[in-house]
Amino acid sequence: MSKDLLGAAPAAIIGIGLLGTWRYTWGAINFSRAFWFRTVAHPRRKAAARARFERSGHLSHAYMLMTSYMIAPETTIVVYRALFQAAAQARDGATVVASVVDGADERLIRQLFEASPAARAPVKLIIDRIPATGKRDALARSLRIIARHYPTQHDVLLIADGDTTVPHDIIEEIVPVFSDPKIGALTTDEAVAIPDQGLFRDWFELRFDQRQIMMCSMGLSKRVLTLTGRMSAFRASLATNPDFIEQVQSDYIDHLRLGRVNFLTGDDKSTWFWLLKNGYQMAYLPDVRSQSAETQPLPTFYASARVLTVRWFGNMLRTNGRALKLSPLRIGFFTWWSILDQRVSIWTTIAGPALALMAALFYDVALIAAYVAWIMLTRYIYVTLITAFRGRLGFPITFPFLLYFSQLYGALIKSFVLFRLDRQKWTRQSTNAVAARQTTGQRVIAASSIYMTCLTFGWLLVGLLYLAGGL
Repeated sequence: MSKDLLGAAPAAIIGIGLLGTWRYTWGAINFSRAFWFRTVAHPRRKAAARARFERSGHLSHAYMLMTSYMIAPETTIVVYRALFQAAAQARDGATVVASVVDGADERLIRQLFEASPAARAPVKLIIDRIPATGKRDALARSLRIIARHYPTQHDVLLIADGDTTVPHDIIEEIVPVFSDPKIGALTTDEAVAIPDQGLFRDWFELRFDQRQIMMCSMGLSKRVLTLTGRMSAFRASLATNPDFIEQVQSDYIDHLRLGRVNFLTGDDKSTWFWLLKNGYQMAYLPDVRSQSAETQPLPTFYASARVLTVRWFGNMLRTNGRALKLSPLRIGFFTWWSILDQRVSIWTTIAGPALALMAALFYDVALIAAYVAWIMLTRYIYVTLITAFRGRLGFPITFPFLLYFSQLYGALIKSFVLFRLDRQKWTRQSTNAVAARQTTGQRVIAASSIYMTCLTFGWLLVGLLYLAGGL
């Protein structure tokens, strides 16, 4: 790159450098924290928790709640066999609550229970057959069933999806953690089972590799950013608190422009926020792993990625705003800053390539080649680090490209959802918070969402044009 070019576009180059420095510094901080947590902090905490639990002598009954809806029978068989095996190994007994919609599921689950070791152990099976009104209603109803058993503060509650296979020793692993009265919940590492090779499977595996680093980093602060709905565990006495159950079933936010937005999806964000605002800590177990069966929801990878990211990021952003209102002194500065970064990263991720493109158009197209080369180099390095962190050597050639796709396309999806928090849709259910709305008021809200999106991107464009020298 010539000196003349450097002199002509110093602001653009400095701007790209500052954005890159911030993002890479933030990534390095999280990776360093994750490494320390995985190698030093977690082993120490685990040993201390086991010693504390053994000294206490408390009995800890295990409640296990699983929701099943439109799950393939072959998956249900694998999942419930593992669940009943884990229940049979619970030292102080277990109660399994299966929330189902279909009668066929109920019959299959009873047959699996009778054939499992749990039928000959101190394990009770409760099957709650419900109408298909949504996961939130199913969880709330099952939590009220468990509440009638009056769980103590020493009892634990494992909540898992009907497509998630739990480890056989899961109760043994989680019970000692709750010997610390400050711990309200925990979540674990995740793996995914996708039979067909392709971009969709690579994308999910990469997401879980990234998740392990971020969760380990947040685990160091004893407050994770989500209590994953696939499988998380709670102190049973907290999860059966009437206020907790009410928030799971009827969570909402009051938005200045959108009005009241009732939550359809994102029950894991509701449970997380309830514990966060009430001052409870949330642990992460990096050496305990569940496995979820995942299927591609739409025929193409791009369409599937779009529908899933809209749901995931919508859940995140609907809770993000109210979490930012909590005091950093209450939830921890690093936790609060990480929540803020969920919003800041939207614009820094978009601004980098946009600024590089403008500088190339105004000065020299060679800037594009230099920027692409830098992006691919850093993505290869990053993918190597995150896969090695999770104990894997080597990765598919698609990973660096999927990483950049996830970052840039994810930021664009977030910027879209940020102004449309009322849009919600389940992948398996036809429940849609927007499709049924045809009133004039809702059309005005939709128009205002378009206006806010254009206004925000307009100001972002003006700022980037100024840095690039286009003004």
